[in-house]
Amino acid sequence: MRYIKYLFLAVVAAGLILMALANRSMVELKLFPEELATYLGQPFSYQLPLFVVIFAGIVAGLLIGFVWEWFREHKHRAEARAQKREKERLEREMKGLKREANKGKDEVLALLDDAAA
Repeated sequence: MRYIKYLFLAVVAAGLILMALANRSMVELKLFPEELATYLGQPFSYQLPLFVVIFAGIVAGLLIGFVWEWFREHKHRAEARAQKREKERLEREMKGLKREANKGKDEVLALLDDAAA
């Protein structure tokens, strides 16, 4: 399974390198429309290779997706925390009840009862 993972990563890396080599031409990236840029007084445009723009778009999409999923799964994490707290409370209650039930019994018999349960 590990080799399949490495093979997949190698294919993806080769694909990204080939895509970068095929898209080396420079493009102008404008952050604002020309009318707004002249109003702001600065052009806010940059000359970048096309593959940098593509890779930045991929990274931005991944980050947005990760944050979106983190927010979406918040209710599941909160429910898991609540269930964990309830489980721990019930375990403490069960131990207390076992101690009361085994009060006055021989210690060895109490340990055997705890192990059986």
